[in-house]
Amino acid sequence: MTDESVAEATAELVTVPYSSIQFDEGLYPRVNGHDPEVVQTYARDMEQIEAARKYISINADGVLLDGRHRHLAYKKCADGATDFDVTVWRYGISSPLESFRLACHLQDRGKALTNDDRQASAKRLYALGDQAQKDIAAALGVSAATVSNWLSRTIKEEKERKKAKAYEMWLACATQDEIATATEVAAGTVANWEKEFLKNSTDGELRNWNGFEPPIYNVWKLQNKTNKVDHFGNSEPRWVENLLYLYTEPSSIVVDPFAGSGSTIDVCKKRGRRYFVSDRKPIVEREHEIRQHDLIADDGLVQMPAVPRWKNVDLVYLDPPYWRQAQGEYSNDPSDLGNMPLEQFNTALAGIISGFAKKLKNGRPRYIALIIQPTQWKAEGRQYTDHIGDMLRAVKLPVHMRYSVPYESQQCTAQMVEWAKEHKTCLVLTREIVVWEVA
Repeated sequence: MTDESVAEATAELVTVPYSSIQFDEGLYPRVNGHDPEVVQTYARDMEQIEAARKYISINADGVLLDGRHRHLAYKKCADGATDFDVTVWRYGISSPLESFRLACHLQDRGKALTNDDRQASAKRLYALGDQAQKDIAAALGVSAATVSNWLSRTIKEEKERKKAKAYEMWLACATQDEIATATEVAAGTVANWEKEFLKNSTDGELRNWNGFEPPIYNVWKLQNKTNKVDHFGNSEPRWVENLLYLYTEPSSIVVDPFAGSGSTIDVCKKRGRRYFVSDRKPIVEREHEIRQHDLIADDGLVQMPAVPRWKNVDLVYLDPPYWRQAQGEYSNDPSDLGNMPLEQFNTALAGIISGFAKKLKNGRPRYIALIIQPTQWKAEGRQYTDHIGDMLRAVKLPVHMRYSVPYESQQCTAQMVEWAKEHKTCLVLTREIVVWEVA
């Protein structure tokens, strides 16, 4: 497809099942994938987007050409479901080269491509057999001289790109075989890269914590929430950072089985820690990063996640859905912690903590951190329920430390305040992080 044929490419407006649309990462021009914040914005503004006829684009085979953020936003609006129809622009092309060229041409209709995106796309077009640099330049909106300069470094940078991808996968606890397959390099090369990653993690430890203010006291007070991606029950990134600083070492693994919005992923990447994160229902925006795993099986028993190397785990971070507080927020499934009766909830949560403790018993001290808040307002009769006390009695492990983690700006509604005055009862604003030591 030449520059002229790109310009002349026509599309028909059709309605197709959402589940029939295929996303091929190899035909997606963005180096760093999609932006979760943009997905949330598009989900909020979907009505206006459709009114402006800014529909997503697919090729003749149903492969997505343009609109990955809108594609995920549709699924977000449907709460993760895929059994619905969407209106799309369908182009009558199917070959990988034509599809990728058109995908590059269409991308700037939404979130603009970065310079890195354009550079990577030029190399991809060249690898697909497009030898005409002027056509590559036209598809990407840059000069032919710029394309020539990019392609002169293709081989060296391709190796660097594969190595960077390997590092990202290594941080996410992918196996050597998984990394080798994804990067299309030999397993021996991956093994050598991993040795280098380990060394760099140790050497760069001071750099990883540059600008960080270490916690001095056991009260970690913040003014407001700092999460960029909104999600019910979000973990506060600064608290996770403090835990990583206090309880992990370079290249050690952090396990988070209640990943939520993915705060643990972001903090681990920032601070040079490996991570294994999962959730019973990963959010659409990050389902490419968060493994799907339910700690509570259908029979009610605890099932541990398949972490590749438990001996490298320094910290397990637990931010579970709490009894009554999260009831119905994630699902109506009775095996969801937030939907369980109190006694079952206590038994299940204590069983989860004990299950992780068994996995971590390997000589040196390791830690399990649980963020926990009493239930009051959502309980029947506003009855105060001390989950902290329940877990301290149920978990037979030594407590290393208890941290108070309040938000200064957290306030109760006028209705709650009036109720408290009428009943001479204090409202609960406190939450804690309890850290147990596993020796």
